[in-house]
Amino acid sequence: MAAWVAELDGHVVGHVAINSPQPGGEVARLWREESGDDDSHIGVLARLFVARQARKASVGKLLMEAATAYARDRHLRLVLEVLTKDAAAIRLYERLGWQRIGKAVHTFGGKQVDAVCFVAPA
Repeated sequence: MAAWVAELDGHVVGHVAINSPQPGGEVARLWREESGDDDSHIGVLARLFVARQARKASVGKLLMEAATAYARDRHLRLVLEVLTKDAAAIRLYERLGWQRIGKAVHTFGGKQVDAVCFVAPA
C-alpha cells in the first residue's frame, strides 16, 4: 500500500511499510475475529527497521506516526506482528499505545519462532 524511509545526515536509517492483509495472515485474522472488520479496513504494518545509530533520534516513533496518519486518513486499522525476541520494538509499540491481541508462530528454516500480535490505538 505505502512505504516510508527516514534519512539522517543523508543516509537512510529507517523504513516502514503498510501492506494489505495476506491470505493466511495470523494478525489480520485475529483482528477480524476481534473487531468484525473486513480486510478492506485493515492494514498490516511491516518492515519497520531503524539503524542502531538512529534509535535515539526517535526515528522509529516518527516512522510509526507517518504510517498511522496514512492509515487514519484511509480509515484503516493497523495491525502488526513482532518476534518476541525483539524486545525494543515491543517496548516502542507499547509506548505508542498499541494493544496486544494475540500470539503467532512463524517458521523460518525449519525453526519455529514466537511472535506477538498488536493493533494500533483507535
